[in-house]
Amino acid sequence: MKIATSGTERRTQIVSAWSFDVFDTFLLRACATPDGVFERTYELSGISRSCPNVSTSFVQHRIQAEARARRTAKEKRGVGEVHIDEIYSYFPFRLFGLARGDLTDLVESEFAAEIELCRANPDMLWQYQDMKRAGHRVGFISDTYWDADRLARLLRACHPGLSWDFLYASCDHGSSKSESLFATYLSEQSIDASASFHVGDNEKADIRAAKRHGIRPRYYPQATAQLAARFQRETALFELLCTGAPSRLDHGARTLRRMVVARSAERSPAFHLGVTVLGPVMKAFDAFVARRCEEVAGPGRKVALGFLGRDGFLPHRIWQQLHGMTSAYVEINRRVSLIASADTMQPIIDLLGKILKIDAPTFRDMMKILPPKVTAFFAKSPDGIVTGLEIAEALPGLMGADEIGELAAGLRARLLSHLRHVIPGFDDCTDLVLADLGYSGSVQKALRRIFKLEGLDIRLHGAYLISLDDAFDDVAEEDSATGFISDLVVTPHVKRMLIRNIALLEQVCCSADGSVRDYDGGTVLREINPRPTSQITLAADIQAGTLAFAECAEQVAVDFRLSPYAAPDVAARWCAATLARLLLLPDEDELALLGELKHDVNLGTHALAPMIDGDYIRRQITARGLSAACTTSAPPMWLAGCFARLSASHSYLYTLFGANRLPADVFEDRPCGQVQVGLFRGNGEATLETVTLHRNGLGELRVRIPVSRAMGIATIVLPLPKFAAEGLLHGVTIQSAADVRDAAESQSVVGIAAESLVFAGIERNGDHYRAQSEDGCLLIPVAPMTEDIAIYSVAITPLGAHPK
Repeated sequence: MKIATSGTERRTQIVSAWSFDVFDTFLLRACATPDGVFERTYELSGISRSCPNVSTSFVQHRIQAEARARRTAKEKRGVGEVHIDEIYSYFPFRLFGLARGDLTDLVESEFAAEIELCRANPDMLWQYQDMKRAGHRVGFISDTYWDADRLARLLRACHPGLSWDFLYASCDHGSSKSESLFATYLSEQSIDASASFHVGDNEKADIRAAKRHGIRPRYYPQATAQLAARFQRETALFELLCTGAPSRLDHGARTLRRMVVARSAERSPAFHLGVTVLGPVMKAFDAFVARRCEEVAGPGRKVALGFLGRDGFLPHRIWQQLHGMTSAYVEINRRVSLIASADTMQPIIDLLGKILKIDAPTFRDMMKILPPKVTAFFAKSPDGIVTGLEIAEALPGLMGADEIGELAAGLRARLLSHLRHVIPGFDDCTDLVLADLGYSGSVQKALRRIFKLEGLDIRLHGAYLISLDDAFDDVAEEDSATGFISDLVVTPHVKRMLIRNIALLEQVCCSADGSVRDYDGGTVLREINPRPTSQITLAADIQAGTLAFAECAEQVAVDFRLSPYAAPDVAARWCAATLARLLLLPDEDELALLGELKHDVNLGTHALAPMIDGDYIRRQITARGLSAACTTSAPPMWLAGCFARLSASHSYLYTLFGANRLPADVFEDRPCGQVQVGLFRGNGEATLETVTLHRNGLGELRVRIPVSRAMGIATIVLPLPKFAAEGLLHGVTIQSAADVRDAAESQSVVGIAAESLVFAGIERNGDHYRAQSEDGCLLIPVAPMTEDIAIYSVAITPLGAHPK
């Protein structure tokens, strides 16, 4: 029998309390997204064996079943809260070879998945216990389809011995926190709302709803809006690039990232990028390198680890921080290793052929000699500059084999002296693991030739972040080479897209010093460093954030019982998705931070190449079409960044192309009509030429107008109202060559300055124009021609009716 109390007596019973949300606050799940629980249910239930490779369908049907259950409950009972059994009653059992009687088994499998994936949040647990010790009442309020009994079992499974003063599950009360669950809690527990607090991650259910009932909320978001958006892009890329792999079960890698970010002090955007993006990639790579060293080790083997400079500088710093002084930083680049390994002319020819342009002083800096015939060869060229291919083809006639041999032997001796200086006990090593960003193992192969020439019996093992695996077939039989992000993780198409944009990662990871050019005893002689001081400072800040993640991740992984690197294939796939997201789908903040970086070409030249050329891709699309623009060779070095500078949609289209998922017949030009253009000569004579009008998958119109030097054309007149009376003019470009085909395929695309265009009878405001009469036209001046053929391309997004 309940005895009523007076108001005064009741007020003495009113106490304050701390209530905690359960999921994503007090408990965190070791999966990429909450529906990872459903993906694990698919595995634990045995459906993955009877119906393999349909985890995504299972997850989506589980989500749809919950939506139908809530919708039905709302229609029948006026509330949308449901129990787990109600949810599975709407599940398509027959589709997965099940019967209705399997409902209980599915429920138990999902609960087992929750127990396996959930972790008590130590930050929340500390706060919970601190409030309990302070005499406050503490407990849980959760919007969930798990009833209070199962919720209690789950909480105690995550933290044995946990106790509470109250526990409310929305499904038991037919009401959520956003509805009346908070009111029920306050009433039943005699809680003074004004002196109480609620901690949760959901702004609507935990924060606004608590405020509405007078409870003071404490917001505990899982991630900032910026980081959550990056996670969404990562998941999309994972599903695109790592097809067929479970996209939600990451062994806690994303949970680890969220918690490290939560514990990290706010600093600069560059530091934040290191903590949130580059840190997870480099920490996973560090675990891969450690595993490779363990695989190489064995009885009678003495293994040394060397990180190749300059790109291996940041991975080496992380290794030192986590493993101590058990590795060496080895300053060898492709140029030095190829020259030192040369026992024939061919390695030198291969090296020179990859250089865009070179002069005599640069040749001397690279080769350490400048024979008279080589001097004479350069002197014959304009300004003494030739292409790398030209000097490569001529080299056999300019230098003798003995000169190459003498040059290589000297550099080889100095290089080995460097190895002995930086790798303790080098001559006693049986195996040397070479860690690097990648890609084809050219330094490793050159070192193998050097070791053979010098009679060194040391096996070489490449451990690369990202690899071009078809380049490893010629690795020496006694050696090995393995990529963390290999062609078994993502396809070769995807791999080449990533490496096309890898210069950004190289600049962020490399040391602040110039590239090695030679050695003097134990001293490394370096090239000048042409990169701006601001870029070096930015890279240092990103590296500091990366190191902060690596250091903090160790303890966070222990605190949350996470093992994100225990399954190498899973770690590699998520590392690929994280790296691909940065390289291929950067957000606006990252573009602003990284877009102005320069890449030092680093083949004996002091040239700097831009990462992003703001208008470059727009000109390429205008002149050559989207697919052709996607295949543009460097520079600029960060092609995906160029697309992203246009729009996020363009960068995603580029990603689809690189993943071989962009059908040409959807996005390429298709004829959609014809238009007559006027070609005016300098003497006033004019002719009309009919050209084809094209439309691409983005809805843009393109007109391509070829003219020859013999025609003497001074002005092209394009009657815009005939096919697009109103629109956005994206630009006018020129391609030149000896014939029409070569001109159309030329990547050398020049944009015509907007101020040199004449709009007659057309109102113009920036890119937007509107014809004021049917006689309106665009006048394009024809530049003096240095080639026989020039193609003028005009790209427009029409804003009116489509042309007939």
